[in-house]
Amino acid sequence: VQLQASGGGLVQAGGSLRLSCAASGRTFSNYAMGWFRQAPGKEREFVAVISRGGDNTYYADSVKGRFTISRDHVENTVYLQMDSLRPEDTAVYYCAANSRGIYAAIVAYEYWGQGALVTVSS
Repeated sequence: VQLQASGGGLVQAGGSLRLSCAASGRTFSNYAMGWFRQAPGKEREFVAVISRGGDNTYYADSVKGRFTISRDHVENTVYLQMDSLRPEDTAVYYCAANSRGIYAAIVAYEYWGQGALVTVSS
């Protein structure tokens, strides 16, 4: 699976951004899709994941209630809607695909896209 992330940018605290990740190369519906992020000087961390069919989601506590993951099986795209952004959300965001299911562990993911930089100013 090839993954192409887009939609990053600079936003003020309290604002919103939507990240997109377009998938190609293999059957999109065979993969659970996740978002991860890596802030400067920190390890990559889990943000959210959505099941193959889109009926189950799971979020990191730090983004629960503010971020929403969704997927479109016609467009073969997964989205991350980010609202009420905070400076601590500043990071490079990565989309990833795994054939196993709802997992937060980085090692569970077989395919990764390039990152999209999100910067939240205070």
